[in-house]
Amino acid sequence: MNIIPLGIWGGYPKANSATSSFLIEHEGFHCLMDCGSGVLSSLQNYIALEELDAVVISHYHADHIADIGSLQYSRLIQYYLGQPSPPLPIYGHTQEDEKFATLTYKEQTQGIKISEDKSTQIGPFTVSFCPTVHPVYCLAMKFSIRNQSVVFTADTEWTDALVSFAKDADLLFCEANLYEEHIGVSPGHLAGSQAGKLAKQADVGQLILTHLPHHGNIQDILHEAQNVFNGPAELAVVGKTYSL
Repeated sequence: MNIIPLGIWGGYPKANSATSSFLIEHEGFHCLMDCGSGVLSSLQNYIALEELDAVVISHYHADHIADIGSLQYSRLIQYYLGQPSPPLPIYGHTQEDEKFATLTYKEQTQGIKISEDKSTQIGPFTVSFCPTVHPVYCLAMKFSIRNQSVVFTADTEWTDALVSFAKDADLLFCEANLYEEHIGVSPGHLAGSQAGKLAKQADVGQLILTHLPHHGNIQDILHEAQNVFNGPAELAVVGKTYSL
């Protein structure tokens, strides 16, 4: 399994970049996790859009779905050019019915329900879900193949439920949108020390921080995580391949 960060920012992308998202690959199957602003542009550095096999959405905030419409149009244009593709499955929760409905577009994309109480087979991946603590309903995800797993927290503040959910994961891609002084001030997000605490308590193999803030020195967030978690930890790097 290979995971390539396509963007690392929370809220909106910095210049020439994208919001937090990932391309997850295994044996020729390509799955996109979240599709916010700038993601579609970044994705094309690694695969052609028509090579995408599935999309999974953690929640319906704009920085996680903003490029869904552009993705749907890209497939419609290919259809008009006489190069149609099968409907692209886009997996999302149904806690917001109107938002879920937008995942289906003509014959180009098809919304498919995911839920916290049932794992879903997406290509070669068994994907399970855990609700997070965020201003809107949001699902963390675990992608597993045989005895290997990768966990993505999506957007969340601290919740003990993520410790058991991420237990013994090989990789933990954890949001870290806050500096320490903002814990408890900005709801729905983690600081570096909390990401490190999650990685330590879940005993993961490696911690990668994402959904980063635009202000301040983000190396400070990494240092706070490293002060708590003794294993390998780093800021997510766009274009880097993390392999299992």
